[in-house]
Amino acid sequence: MAVLSKLDQTPSGQVLGKLPLITAGYWVIKICATTLGETGADHLSMTLNLGYAASSLIFIAVFVLTLGFQLSSRKFNPLIYWLVFTSTSVAGTTMSDFMDRTMGLGYAAGSVILVVLLAVTLAAWYFSEKSLSVTNIRTRRGEIFYWVAFLFANTLGTALGDFLADSSGLGFAGGAILISSLLVLTLAGHYFTRISSIALFWIAFVLTRPFGATFGDLLTKSHAQGGLGLGTQGTSLVLVALLAVFVAGSWVRLGNNAAARSGLEPEP
Repeated sequence: MAVLSKLDQTPSGQVLGKLPLITAGYWVIKICATTLGETGADHLSMTLNLGYAASSLIFIAVFVLTLGFQLSSRKFNPLIYWLVFTSTSVAGTTMSDFMDRTMGLGYAAGSVILVVLLAVTLAAWYFSEKSLSVTNIRTRRGEIFYWVAFLFANTLGTALGDFLADSSGLGFAGGAILISSLLVLTLAGHYFTRISSIALFWIAFVLTRPFGATFGDLLTKSHAQGGLGLGTQGTSLVLVALLAVFVAGSWVRLGNNAAARSGLEPEP
């Protein structure tokens, strides 16, 4: 599972290698993180009854805090990176629920608004940086666009997942099957077409969020609601443990790759 950042030279010669490679391992960790975003957010807003507004404010604050650590770091740190990512997932879940349920916009209208917000963010990012690359980001401004786009994409994915599970009639299992099929088509597009890899990344990124949301609902919701009834707390703890294992593995591989690379360098 190669998650070592690419080392990109900035115009000033400074190395900016703070992002992981997009590999199969990346998507495995992402799905775990997005599923945790669903179960963790539901635990705070529903099980602990803090509500969607208060939970959104808490998780947005966590996002801003962890993003500050990410922006101030000078190299790729798997723990910090995935903490920021998970914060976008849990914040996205409560933000979507707040829009759809507390504000009463509904899943369809909320999804449309979030599509527009994501499109505007990506457009501003492209016109500012002349690129939407998610591995070759050379400026602090580009890095901020990257994380804001992730936040909106995860929020959109939550709204889409809830729409499929609750409003479309597919249910949790049916929604997961549909999203899985679309992800398989996206993967086929990567290997068998000339569709832009960046475009396919963003399609897969948005689709893996409702997959995580529907899968999380399938695990936590009661049998009467079509779920497995495992509860938000127990499921969240299991997902935290899985994330810890995957991130630790990323860190070990990162260190091994760095050691191997330094071993190839000539002695002074």
